[in-house]
Amino acid sequence: MQNTDDSVELGQRIAAARTSKNLSLRQLAERINVTPSLLSQIERGLANPSLNTLRMIAVSLDIPLFSLFTEPANVDKLITRANNRKKIIFPHSNWEYTLLSPDLSGAIEMVLMTIPPHAQSSEIPLSHTGEEIAYVLSGTVTLYLEDSMETLEKGDSVKIPPGSRHMWKNDNSSNADVIFAVTPPDF
Repeated sequence: MQNTDDSVELGQRIAAARTSKNLSLRQLAERINVTPSLLSQIERGLANPSLNTLRMIAVSLDIPLFSLFTEPANVDKLITRANNRKKIIFPHSNWEYTLLSPDLSGAIEMVLMTIPPHAQSSEIPLSHTGEEIAYVLSGTVTLYLEDSMETLEKGDSVKIPPGSRHMWKNDNSSNADVIFAVTPPDF
């Protein structure tokens, strides 16, 4: 059988998962009802496992099946350092958005919104396609959501459904900080 890069990578992922669970080749082979020889060939990329065998491997290792086919995440690309965040600052109002997510490539984004004293997010409530969850980290804000007006204080949170008209306002003399997550990214 021809050795392909995909077979080798799959086999290496199986071997890494097996060793991380402290299982010998023989122990895993017994669990999935194949010979140790066949499992060794699969791990070295010399044999291609059936879908059923892959499922049994995933179940025996207590890992999602798809994890055998995906690249492990580069941790450096998942971390956003405090001194290296992307920001949008509106100079005349000191309104600030800080992207807490590393980028906008995923299905969700997290943003820190700093609302300066006596400021609001827009002249009228606006909507966007994403679903939003917001958490008041500090201060007190007024949220205009559809036809209602709600005061949110530190520790309060709110879910804003997709397409809902909303606007944030800070009537106080100090900044208010709101962390929000939006899916899909809409920043």
